[in-house]
Amino acid sequence: MMTSAPRIGFDRFISLEWATAALKVRAGALRREDLEALLDAAGLGAAARTKTRTVLNRLWLEPRVELEDYANRGAAIFNAQPGVPVVALHWGMAVATYPFFGKVAELIGRLSTLQGDCASAEIHRRMSEIYGEREGTYRMTNMVIQSQASWGAVERIEKGKRVTRLASTMVENDELTAWLIEAVLRYTGKPLTVSRLQSQPELFPFNMTPSLVYLVSNSEYLTIRTEGPGDRFVALRGTV
Repeated sequence: MMTSAPRIGFDRFISLEWATAALKVRAGALRREDLEALLDAAGLGAAARTKTRTVLNRLWLEPRVELEDYANRGAAIFNAQPGVPVVALHWGMAVATYPFFGKVAELIGRLSTLQGDCASAEIHRRMSEIYGEREGTYRMTNMVIQSQASWGAVERIEKGKRVTRLASTMVENDELTAWLIEAVLRYTGKPLTVSRLQSQPELFPFNMTPSLVYLVSNSEYLTIRTEGPGDRFVALRGTV
């Protein structure tokens, strides 16, 4: 049975170090005790630590049933490809696992397309329209932006009033590229137009290989559909 995706879920700041440690645990390169030691060193209170561990569990350690294989494939990419951009792996898991994280990424990607930055207030306004205008929405949006900053995707400037993109990370590994596209498909829940794959706002921190059509056509997890003259879409294999 498919478990329902959490409505918000990503409600804690997750540093790059913690996320990478959790990935290494998943990949068999680190013990859980080592991750716990990192959280100890951070000086988190009991409640904060519990909530942080919950996010890390869903992110890498204990993903939802329908994402277990996806997480395993991400860990396999990490093990097989030395030097792979680890941020891309965290980003893919976060987008696939947490719709809230995906929506913040989508909004930053869209709003910063022209000038490379956007107003934090505009991100908060649009998130409130979707998730409700309450303190929790505001705080959790900040948690996501702060985490994305720790992961090297964005920087908060002008005392946090604006969010600016940092230099894009080049993703040259075909398996990782297809895995990232799959993350967006899982987030959106619908096929993506082939012509817009390179500019998907959810993946704004990354530059991907230009041969995406060839890559997708050779993936065992993705498929290309033709709907009408010239309209081609990418979808997850096995979906309607």
